[in-house]
Formats: sequence, structure tokens, C-alpha cells
Amino acid sequence: MKAILALSLLTSAAFADIHHAQGEMAGEVTATSVWLQSRLTAIPGPVLDDTGDVPGKEGVAYFEWSESPDFSQPTRSKWSEAKADHDFIIRTSASGLKPGTLYHYRLVFGETRETAKPGPTRSFKTLTETGPVSFCMGSCMNYHAFIHGKANGGGPVTATEEDKQLGYPSFAAMKALKPDFFIGTGDIVYYDHPPQTAAQTLPELRKKWHEQFRFPRLIEFFAHTPAFWSKDDHDFRFNDADLRGEKLPAPTTGIEIFREQMPIFDEEDRTTPTYRTHRVHKHLQLWFMEGRDYRSPNQMPDGPEKSIWGREQREWLQTSLKASDATWKVIITPTPMVGPDRNSKTDNHTNLAGFKHEADTFFQWLLDNGLDNVLTFCGDRHWQYYSIHPLGVEEFSVGALNDENAIRGEKPGGPKTTDPEGKIMQPYLYDKPTGGFLHVRIGDDGRLVLTHHDDHGVVMHRATKRMH
Repeated sequence: MKAILALSLLTSAAFADIHHAQGEMAGEVTATSVWLQSRLTAIPGPVLDDTGDVPGKEGVAYFEWSESPDFSQPTRSKWSEAKADHDFIIRTSASGLKPGTLYHYRLVFGETRETAKPGPTRSFKTLTETGPVSFCMGSCMNYHAFIHGKANGGGPVTATEEDKQLGYPSFAAMKALKPDFFIGTGDIVYYDHPPQTAAQTLPELRKKWHEQFRFPRLIEFFAHTPAFWSKDDHDFRFNDADLRGEKLPAPTTGIEIFREQMPIFDEEDRTTPTYRTHRVHKHLQLWFMEGRDYRSPNQMPDGPEKSIWGREQREWLQTSLKASDATWKVIITPTPMVGPDRNSKTDNHTNLAGFKHEADTFFQWLLDNGLDNVLTFCGDRHWQYYSIHPLGVEEFSVGALNDENAIRGEKPGGPKTTDPEGKIMQPYLYDKPTGGFLHVRIGDDGRLVLTHHDDHGVVMHRATKRMH
């Protein structure tokens, strides 16, 4: 609590009338570019206002960045205006950067240009093809369960009063590992939790992002860790949502708000697909899949015409996989492809009445085309696991970031699972539900080390993959 009070007082003293209560974040870092983002606010945070929100405020700002921590000879973006129609978000692209270089950046902001002052120094490192690279992955941050101490499943309720002020312990544990970047695999916020007051209107949807990203642990982590983001059902519409139905939020709203809140594209870009690929190391390429924008209805009978990805995305994935010479090809998928999962669902690629045909056909295509060293890293499932499909594809589930959102999970061979015959091999499934994350590291020798941690950083399981 003392740290919270000190942070609030420092921010309030420096900027009496305008603030940036959600800090800054960098997104989509490459060897030569990155997106920088902040949001101007009427209160300093991290304490919410009387309505439980972090209201925005009109103002002006620009970003500046430099290789020098004292910002000698900085590069500056143009002035931007924080406006209500973009939720008072400031976003700019920094390009022409040097590969493998640590950059310092900060937001210069105020109610007017004349009163603008620089905020705290943040940093990011551009990617490079050589040297060790590491990153963390997380999913399923259930704010309501965390704050109100109500398990969303079978996980333990462990958040202390200090945690509820500072934010999820996983972010402190990840910060200690000093990853080069973070990947959020979806369910970053939960529009539909709690169900009695599910977010439907634009202010309600935006509030979910505000309350989540005002936590000091998140601000401190993202101040020096760029990120890549995907969405899933809860930060799109509601549980297991597809494109059908009149229930709010509408599909178009869910798509637009995610693009508004996350630094992936220019704020005016509403057309570039959110599926994309990044070469993050000479031995590693990542594919970020979009699982909500193009999917067939969940209740449609499974078969060749049913798809989560849609034809265009699937063809893009296959073409780009064949064109890649990366040693390891990793598909970042918001929902699982190997599992096993509960068979009561119809939402993902493992579900027998879901989209299993598309997954099995794709895995066979990999085999037919001689594409090995293809892995899937998934979110959505609230338990950590490492599984191997009968056709050889290996999957790592990152689990839920907080204890209160963790559940026990399903083992191969369970009669109520998507693998009742036990054909899937599973080298790892945690014994007891826990929040946590996946840490991935690769070096110039091509060795890939994948470590599951609990939410305090304790190692739960480690797998090492070597080049064939």
C-alpha cells in the first residue's frame, strides 16, 4: 500500500490536472520498428474513481525515443490529440530503428502544448536474428475473480489485499526473468464477468481495459517489455462467442474495441487482418492466428466447410509456413488444437462437435508436406499442459495468469474428454491448479527451452527441444 500511495502522490505532484494512469506500452516490436501507446486520464491511478473507472481526459502528447537514457538527440513523433472517440489513447509508430538495440522512450504530455512535460522513462529492445531471445506468454486474466476472491473454476483463491492493489503476481514473476517481449494469447479482459453486470455498451467495454491496465505491476512490466496481443472469446464478446446472434456486444464492436485498445496497428486502420507472422530469431518464427473474426457458427456440424480460421487465413498460414526457413515454426493460437479438452464444448479445434476436422486436416497437411518442428502455443484453457498429438504436433498451453482463474484440467483417456481413447501423449499436466505463465528461450544453437512457471515464478515443468 505504501508503494501505491507513493506512486499516486508522485504522479499527482508532477501532473496536477492530467495523467497517464495506465502507463505506457510498446507493441509489435521488430528489428526496425515498434508501436508506442499511452492513454491520457483525469486521475492518476491506480485507485479507481467512484464509478470504478479510470476516466480519460483530452490533451496533447508526443513520444520521444533515443538510444541514450538522457534523451540526447531524440527522435520525436508528431503531436497527437487525445480524444474521446479513440478513448483518449495516444499511439505512434517508431520506425527506422537499429536491430538488437535498447531504446529509451517517454511520453511528453499535457492539457496544452505549452504545459506538456515528460513522463517516466520506459524502454524496449528491438529484435535481432542472433543471440539469445526469451519471451513470456500468458492468458485468461479474470479481474473479477482476482479482485473479489471468487474462483472461476477449481483454482485456489490466493490474492492478498496487497495483490489486489498491485495486480497479478505473475507480472512480478515475469519481470524478474527480463523477457525480451510478452505474448498475450487472449482473454486479456472478461467482458462477461461478472455475468450479472456483463459489459455491453461502449463505455462498459472500455472500462474493462481501464481497470485491468492501471495495476502497478502491469505498468512496471510493460514499461520495459514490448508485447504481442491476440483476442479470444471474453475480450471479443462473451464466452465461446462466434459471429452470430444479436446479444451485445455485437461482433463488429468486439473487433473494433480490441484494435482500439491494443497497439497492433494504426488507430485508423480497420482493415488489416490481425493474423500476422513475425520472425523473432534466425531459428524462430511466430504465427499469430485470429480465432474469432472469420469462424463458422460453433453449432454447425463439423466437416470440411466448418472453420475457425476461414479460407483466406488458412491459405496464408500454409503458404507462409512453406516459405519459412526458420528452424522452429510456432503457431500462437488463442484456443487449443491438440488438447485434450472437455467434450462438452464446441468452441475449439479439439472439440469433437467443434472444429476438429480443420485441425486434423491441417496436421495431416503438415505431415504430407514434410513440415516438422511446428509447435502450437495456446491460451484459453485454464490449465498448463504439454501434449503431443498422434500425428506428432506438440502443444504447450500457457494456462491462466491468476490462481483464481485456474482449473485442474483434463488428462488423455478421460471418458468426458476430446481424447477418450488416450491417443494423445501428455508429458506435463500440473497436479494442482495454479496461475502462471510459459517462458520460452532460444539461442544461436537452435535449442528451444520451454518452462512453465506458477504465478510466483516457481518452475513447474521444463522441456528442451533440439534441432532435428
